[in-house]
Amino acid sequence: MSSKRIAVLSPVAWRTPPRQYGAWETVAGNIAEGLVARGWDVTLFATADSATRGHLHAVVDRGYEEDSTVDPKVAEYLHISEAFEHAAEFDLIHSHYDFMALAYTRLIRTPVLTTIHGFSSPRIMPMYMKYRCGYFASISDSDRAPGLNYLATVYNGIDLSLYPFQESGGEDLVFLGRIHPDKGVHLAIEVARLSGLPLLIAGIIQDETYFRKQIQPHLDDQIRYIGPVDVQGKNELFARALALLHLNTIPERFGLVLAEANAAGVPVIAMDLGSCREVILDGVTGFLVDGVDQAVEVLERVPEIDRCACRRRVEECFSIDTMVRAYEQVYSMIFERERKKRL
Repeated sequence: MSSKRIAVLSPVAWRTPPRQYGAWETVAGNIAEGLVARGWDVTLFATADSATRGHLHAVVDRGYEEDSTVDPKVAEYLHISEAFEHAAEFDLIHSHYDFMALAYTRLIRTPVLTTIHGFSSPRIMPMYMKYRCGYFASISDSDRAPGLNYLATVYNGIDLSLYPFQESGGEDLVFLGRIHPDKGVHLAIEVARLSGLPLLIAGIIQDETYFRKQIQPHLDDQIRYIGPVDVQGKNELFARALALLHLNTIPERFGLVLAEANAAGVPVIAMDLGSCREVILDGVTGFLVDGVDQAVEVLERVPEIDRCACRRRVEECFSIDTMVRAYEQVYSMIFERERKKRL
C-alpha cells in the first residue's frame, strides 16, 4: 500500500465513468479505480455524478455534453482550477485534461503527469512546446510529438469484467464509435455493400452534416444505425458480430473499442493507421488493411482468428491492472526525479 496521495484529473465533458461515450473519462476512471484497488490514496476530480471507490471532488454537477445549460469553457476552468488550488494536498496530479491544465503546472510545486490522449490540431502544439519539459505519457508509440519529455508509453486499460468473453459470434459486421469522417463509417458501409453482410452502426453523431449526407441515405434493412449504446448495448453488439470494422481515415491514437471488442472475442478489421498495429496483431486478433477492397477480402479469413487469443491479448496488454502497474513505474520515476531536484 502506498502512502502517496494521487489526484486524477478527469475531463468534465461526460460523467466518469461515462454512461455511453467518453474515452478519456473511461481511462481516467479506470486508472483511479485501479490505483485504489492497489492501495493508493486517490482523489478523482470529475463531475458530481461520477462514481469512484476513491474520494470524489467535484465543482461541476454534470458533464457539459449532457447538460445544455452548462457553458463548456466555464465548466472546464472551474474544474481545472479547483484541482490545482488543492495541489498541495497531493504528491502527484495525474492529468487527463489535454493542454489546458498545463497552464497551471508552473504555478504549483506538486508534480504533474499529463497523459496525452491525442493531439486534436496542430494549433494546440504551442502549449505543449511551452511546457515540453513537464512529465508526459503517451497512449501509443505512434501518437507522439517530437520534443516532449515522454517518460513512457502506457497503453489504455479496460475493465475486463464489463466485457465477458463470448465463445461464438454472429454474422453481422459492427461499427462502434463516433459518427465522424475520421472514424470511416462511410467505409464500413462500403464494405457491407460489397460483401453483402449486414452492418450495425452504433455511436454518438458528432458530425451532423456527415451523418445526414454520407450515412443516413444508405440506411436500410441491411445497414442500420441504432444510436449510442452503453456497455450492455456494446456486449449485445459483440454477440452479433462476425467482426468489428474500424476503418479510421486518420492515424488512430489508441482505439478503446478495439480492445473492448477483442476482450469479448470479436476479431477486428482495422485500417493500418497509427496505433492500430500496436493494438491489433495482424492475423492473430484481427486484420490490418489498407482500404475497403482489402477489408472485404479478409472477411473470408475471419474464421481463422482464435477468439481465445483475442481475449488473452487484452488480458496481457490492455487490462486495468497492466495499465496501473505501468503508471506506478512512471510515478516512481517522477518521485525519484523530484527527490533529486530537492537535494
